[in-house]
Amino acid sequence: MTFRFNENEQFDYEILLALGSAWRQGADVGEVLAAASATADGDPETWVSTWASLARTVRAQAEKCTAHGRTVSARAAFLRAAGYFGTALVAVDGCAGAQARLQELFADHRDCFDRFGAGWDPPAEWVAIPYEDASLPGYLVSPPGRSGALPTVIVNNGSDAPLSTAWTLLGAPAVARGYRALLFDGPGQQSMLFEHGVPFRPDWEEVITPVVDFLAVRGDVDAERLVLAGISQAGYWVPRALAFEHRIAAAVADPGVVDVAESWWHHLGAELRELWDSGDREAFDRIVSEALEEDPALAATWRRRAKPYGIDGPFDLLTEVATYTVAPVTDRITTPLLLTDPEGEHFWPGASRRLYDALPGPKELVGFSETEGAHLHCEPLGRALFEQRVFDWLDARLASGPSA
Repeated sequence: MTFRFNENEQFDYEILLALGSAWRQGADVGEVLAAASATADGDPETWVSTWASLARTVRAQAEKCTAHGRTVSARAAFLRAAGYFGTALVAVDGCAGAQARLQELFADHRDCFDRFGAGWDPPAEWVAIPYEDASLPGYLVSPPGRSGALPTVIVNNGSDAPLSTAWTLLGAPAVARGYRALLFDGPGQQSMLFEHGVPFRPDWEEVITPVVDFLAVRGDVDAERLVLAGISQAGYWVPRALAFEHRIAAAVADPGVVDVAESWWHHLGAELRELWDSGDREAFDRIVSEALEEDPALAATWRRRAKPYGIDGPFDLLTEVATYTVAPVTDRITTPLLLTDPEGEHFWPGASRRLYDALPGPKELVGFSETEGAHLHCEPLGRALFEQRVFDWLDARLASGPSA
């Protein structure tokens, strides 16, 4: 598979992800290809304006359908618009007035996703999950025509994807198979970061345990058949939570992550890693800062990836990221856990296999290959195959549970 849509590696990947979301009506292939053609030069301003313009056009279509009572067409268009606004957000850190544009685009994205959820059958339930002295916002989405206590998938988003992506990658296939799906923003994710300034935390069990507490007392949730499934950086958060929260019946990490920092060092290189290991904060910060000043695209990527941690200095940031490791607690994970292992994984290559080898409990390692068209991080173009392999495994696991 030798095609490439954009000279910017991240933008190229986002186009693949958008194309794959068409499997769950999160995009229209023609719309995506037209936007990809218009943004091929990798310019952030062009990227943001093109995707935002497409999103507004599709949102206008959705509003027109709503006015005429065409609920199915409206729901589909609102989901596409939400996805396109989310895709525009990818490049805002490389644009002038980044914060103001982020706030505007995120509000538009979430409004469209809200209206998609309201048009679902049955309408998605907006929930507030008690968390410390505040709450985590989320959506509980149910399959049509089902009632009573159903198995439920807790959809754990990654580091910076919009909830529309979490829906198309995990929520929609879960609901299509008769599960309820809970989508939520955790610390450092989407609304918790953009609207409340709450950063990531490494001890993710302190996030998932309140989520489980919230679901376990609901009459429409089968507390004996809870699934925790995560994408991208949630490949760390899922196993970390499982080491401490043992009420989960089965779990999925796409892909498995041992040390989050590996994705940083993979791009920064061995020499900078050695300098960081030496503890020379001043030299490390100076060299990284100079590199960011010389490369605007790199600086934009750095700002986007650093933002959820809430730490400015490069040395201190990497020191914080280094605490996001599951290695010290792997021996405590006993929940059945499926790990995806796609060829061409470019953030955490080899990590799924290493985590699989370290797990003491029931486990499954599922590969996805380039010959199948299902390679790369989170299998962007192999969604039907991903769903079949992963959810068939979950169905088999939960069928043996006490409430089957």
